[in-house]
Amino acid sequence: MREIELSFSSRKIPSEKEIIASLAVKAGVAPDKIGSYEVVRRSLDARFKEVLYRYRLRYSLKGEPDIERFILPPLQNVAGRENAGRVIIVGAGPAGLYAALTLLRNGIKPVILERGKDVHARKFDMAAISRRGVVNPDSNYCFGEGGAGTFSDGKLYTRSTKRGDVREVLYPFVEYGADASVLIDAHPHIGSDRLPYVIENMRNAIVSHGGEVHFNSRVTDILSSSSGWKAVCNGDGKVFEAKKLILATGHSADDIYEMFNSRGWEIEAKGFALGVRAEHSQELINRIQYRGKYHPMLPPAEYSLVTQVKGRGVFSFCMCPGGLLIPSATAPGQVVLNGMSNSRRNSKWANAGIVVTVAPEDVPEFAKYGPLSLLRFQQSVERKMFEFSNSMKAPAQRMEDFVKGRISKSLPDSSYMAGTVSAPLHELLPEFVAYSLRKAFPVFNNSMKGYYTNGALLLGVESRTSSPVRIPRNEDYEHISLSGIYPCGEGAGYAGGIVSSAIDGINVAKKIAEKLNP
Repeated sequence: MREIELSFSSRKIPSEKEIIASLAVKAGVAPDKIGSYEVVRRSLDARFKEVLYRYRLRYSLKGEPDIERFILPPLQNVAGRENAGRVIIVGAGPAGLYAALTLLRNGIKPVILERGKDVHARKFDMAAISRRGVVNPDSNYCFGEGGAGTFSDGKLYTRSTKRGDVREVLYPFVEYGADASVLIDAHPHIGSDRLPYVIENMRNAIVSHGGEVHFNSRVTDILSSSSGWKAVCNGDGKVFEAKKLILATGHSADDIYEMFNSRGWEIEAKGFALGVRAEHSQELINRIQYRGKYHPMLPPAEYSLVTQVKGRGVFSFCMCPGGLLIPSATAPGQVVLNGMSNSRRNSKWANAGIVVTVAPEDVPEFAKYGPLSLLRFQQSVERKMFEFSNSMKAPAQRMEDFVKGRISKSLPDSSYMAGTVSAPLHELLPEFVAYSLRKAFPVFNNSMKGYYTNGALLLGVESRTSSPVRIPRNEDYEHISLSGIYPCGEGAGYAGGIVSSAIDGINVAKKIAEKLNP
């Protein structure tokens, strides 16, 4: 097996014949000598006169063994297996769903308990947030089938390649309906319009193989039992019992942290990041990133920014080219923003979180809350934004005005459907956050000329970058003192994003399978 890199014009997707011909030239053989090949990665390169696609391929020559293709074990049918070997999974986000798929590959019955609604019914509750300012605390942009990632873009890019094989995440997405391009693109993306269909297919596969998925089943209590653990749902006495329980609740399940804290079960404050969403015109970002060489065959440009302000990290987060801003509050009295893009990424705006790292020592006034100190800090900022607008409208300010500490007399159009209100974000944000952002934006302009502009809009607050609480676990993924409970994914503080959460769910499920199927 050999690897090789090829370059093609970005103005045309190469055919298989063209790939083989180019591969043969680079390898120094005739085209009919190529045995098998596989595209491993495809990325854009805008450094030169023409924007190019770089393809990295694996290939073999005739007479050599074909390159080995990646194949996952099939799902096993576990219907009728109601024994104590089944596993309860709290949460149907990427960690929970991929844990369920992995358990099925090992012949173990998963029982998923999801506080929210199925992926289609959930859309009505999300619409109510923007249109009427009504937040359903169990069904919103964060809670419901598929978790927060389903309606926040479906980006499948991760740096967590050392935690597991990313193909174990990407191949099932394609199997259940995602475009095969996610297997090779440097920054794979499904889109919030397509991902619900994929998630529904994934759930149907789990159910058709004997797994269970229960919606509108918020876990309100977790109790030990003679055979393991009981999960009590909705406070109405509905109980599920199993030896093993995977806690994959997502980064916004405050009630789970509150329950652990009230019981005296170990949790700890965990650093996260907080800031604003920055919205530019996509045309501007295209012009900057493609250096004036943008053409319609190119995807909308992305960006990634990072700097240090007095030793504190400031960076872009969840960048959404051709995207929209969405309200991500999970309870009344909050204003929280996130971004999303549909599969075509065809809106006229580009947005990204620009956030500042926060550690427990940054907010000593919240230390009295112990392991919930950063959660309380996060909640206080979200309430402050709501109190200013007295609605789901987002406090907003033009970028230069923010840096110079002046109120914006007018605001540009925004994709945020709930609306905006001119606000002194430089005063509403915590002082150290505002200071770091005000120093960072002009610095970002050094690498992206034109990024720092008063035509850009800042909206507050981007606060759900990751969990502000960690539920500690040991090397076997079990809680450090609660045998049989497995904290998992973003909500446990061990992942950030769809892919890393899914990988964590896979790893937890594999460890459980080792114990149940020795």
